[in-house]
Parts: sequence; C-alpha cells; structure tokens
Amino acid sequence: MEGTRPQQRTIRQRSDSAVGVPAAMGLYALIKKDQPMLKDAVYIGTSVIEAVGITYAAKHIIRRDRPFVKYPDKIHAYGAPDADSPSFPSGHTAAAFSLATSLSITYPKWYVIAPSAVWACGVGFARMNQGVHYPSDVVAGAAIGVGCAFANIYVNRWLNKVLFGRQIK
Repeated sequence: MEGTRPQQRTIRQRSDSAVGVPAAMGLYALIKKDQPMLKDAVYIGTSVIEAVGITYAAKHIIRRDRPFVKYPDKIHAYGAPDADSPSFPSGHTAAAFSLATSLSITYPKWYVIAPSAVWACGVGFARMNQGVHYPSDVVAGAAIGVGCAFANIYVNRWLNKVLFGRQIK
C-alpha cells in the first residue's frame, strides 16, 4: 500500500480483518467444542459476508466513479484501489459496521459497543480521508452493515436450525 499514510494503513488493515474476528471465534469454538460461541461466530460471520456481498453487487450495478477518478486535479488518493473499482457503497465501511453491530448485539456491554462503534466510524472516516469514497458512499455502507447485522438475527434463527438442529433463543 505504497503512498498510504501510516494511520490510514492501520485502519484499513483492521477493516480488512472484519472476517478474521468471526473466523477466529469459530476456530476457537470448534477447538473448545463451544457450541454457543460457534453460533455467535456464524451469526457475526454471516452478517459480515452478507454486507460484503450486497456492497459488491451494488457497486457493480451503480458503477459510481471514485472521487480521485472524477476529480483527479483536486483529490490525491492514498493507498487507492484500482481506478476501475466502483465507489458506491463503501464495502470496507459496510463490513466494519456489520462487524461492530453484530458484536454489539451479541455482547451488549459498553466495553464491546463503544470500541466497536469508534472503530467502525474510524474505518468510514479513513475511506473518505484516503480520497477513495464520498461521504454518501460511507453512509450507505454503514446503513448496509447495520441492516445486515439486524437482518441476520432472523436469518440465523433458520440457519441455526439447519446447522445445529434447533433454534437458539
């Protein structure tokens, strides 16, 4: 990621790890044979995967140019993605907000909610500050992420029946 500011590189690397948290939870749960944690990992992981899938599809349907492509004389992108990659909505922001929201729903404690929310907002801000997203891209990504986390509460009721044989309460 040449040309990326150090603090932005750190935030971007952390946003790319949104799938890593539920994967690590799932691996730990499988090793320890902890079925409740495995259910949590499936819920969190499917929320993130769903958010990433929806944003990927939306990007390629809408095909909005990135700010550094549309305004090359005004915006210098730091750690810019491929110029052919569409801008709207922000996939990193959607994944971050999906992870933060699903973690906050699963573990509703202030010490989970506050850092998760700050981190997700930081990811969105970093994407705008890097010059790769408009504010509307980030707001849409955040809405998709939060929406996926809430929708997956209901989706996972069915998925838990399929995977685990009974519904969690």
